[in-house]
Amino acid sequence: MDILKVNLKHAGYINKKNTIYDLQFTIKQGEMVGLIGPNGAGKSTTIKAIVGLLPEVIGEVSFVGENKKYAYIPEQPILYDKLTLWEHLELVAAAYELNTSQFYKRVEELLVHFRLAQYKHHLPVTFSKGMQQKLMIIIGLLIQPAVYIIDEPFVGLDPRATMQFIQLLEEEKCTGASMLLSTHQLDIAEKICDSLILINEGKIIIQGNLEQIRAKCAMPQESLFNCFNYLLEQEI
Repeated sequence: MDILKVNLKHAGYINKKNTIYDLQFTIKQGEMVGLIGPNGAGKSTTIKAIVGLLPEVIGEVSFVGENKKYAYIPEQPILYDKLTLWEHLELVAAAYELNTSQFYKRVEELLVHFRLAQYKHHLPVTFSKGMQQKLMIIIGLLIQPAVYIIDEPFVGLDPRATMQFIQLLEEEKCTGASMLLSTHQLDIAEKICDSLILINEGKIIIQGNLEQIRAKCAMPQESLFNCFNYLLEQEI
């Protein structure tokens, strides 16, 4: 079942060149989709268009099903200067009316999982980028949305935290959650994504699973990295 439908004729910033054109794709329930492309290709613009953060959007984005909640985890963490880590989590619990006992149990597990328990009464503005990113990830996981929309999720995370996050995403997939991940980490995308969307200069170059992309490139044994470079070379 399709859980997210994207049909964008045009989206971008007023009077700027950072735009995307004719993007059409769907994400199925329980599917992890990788959004890949070179710098400036339009990955972040696509994500911002989907979550309603662009001033200029022509097209339609539809979240399908009873649970239309989504969690957006941006590349640059967005946090309040004067709230502690714990106060951020309590704010989320209040805003989403989370069950109190489940909230406390889940949040303690996640804080230990990401090694942030000792910092829960500290101000996140004093944290490293990686620690701030972990907090944004915890917030997203607490919401338990139908769709996770994540921009460069592995930037700033050390290898252990990256693996832990991937494991948690896999667990969420097992419950039926879907994911759209924008990433430059092609080796990770190749291993964890069910399908991939390659965009360049604001347009989709190819979409499908790894085998379909390999077939399109006539490179049946090659890595996603090599297919990625081949496809971009054909665009030049």
